[in-house]
Amino acid sequence: MTTFATADDGTRIAYEEHGVGVPVLLIAGQATGMHGWGPFADALARDFRVIVYDHRGIGESGLGDPAAYSTRAFADDAVAVLDAAGVAAAHVVGHSMGGRVAQWLAADHPERVRRLALIATTAGDRTAERRDPAVVADLLSGDRDRMLPLFFDDGWAAAHPGDVDRFFTRVATRPALRGHFAASRDHDGTDALGRIRARTLVVHGTHDALTPVAHARLLTDRIPDAVMVELDARHGLHLDTPAVEETVRDFLLPDGQRALS
Repeated sequence: MTTFATADDGTRIAYEEHGVGVPVLLIAGQATGMHGWGPFADALARDFRVIVYDHRGIGESGLGDPAAYSTRAFADDAVAVLDAAGVAAAHVVGHSMGGRVAQWLAADHPERVRRLALIATTAGDRTAERRDPAVVADLLSGDRDRMLPLFFDDGWAAAHPGDVDRFFTRVATRPALRGHFAASRDHDGTDALGRIRARTLVVHGTHDALTPVAHARLLTDRIPDAVMVELDARHGLHLDTPAVEETVRDFLLPDGQRALS
């Protein structure tokens, strides 16, 4: 059932909960709806209370002011969701732009984050290897045939059309899409990384053309208590690579630290 949180500016943020146990907040990527987590969220819900939500401007959430969108402001929306759900502190998992948002959440609100998992993300596009302009053009094209190879293995995508459709399907206005792209593009969390106190897992695909793996290595170097797992995968590895869900679950469960040491 969809419930609504209220952000500081009055914007309504739609969220859902599944499962029971220690809360895990999933923060989706740029212009991606909460249902895009698909089987990843379903799997974690077997062991945790999983909370997913639509960023402002996406899905059932309110638009707010797209000109004011930023990853740091999106982190305040995440706090509003935790407040509405009655959660004092949660494990936080962010994918792509959601990982950028999660960095601010962990740095600005350390008391709200138990453990942090950053998947296919970066401290900022200017902090490490730049993306190929052709790849950015494919992402911005809105053409699923051009975007799909950036995210998923061809065989997996052919075998899981429903999961692919849920990931790429979005309800958003053009101003919202432009605002999301600008927020993600302009993110620079480099100076905040040293303030992250949560034990952190960085997961990245070595064939990620959207965010080259050098970005993940920088995150791991600069977050004080971080470990990194590199996998043979692309940008959507949380869906098409089973080892991601297994690694994140192991990290978040009580024995996760021992298993990754």
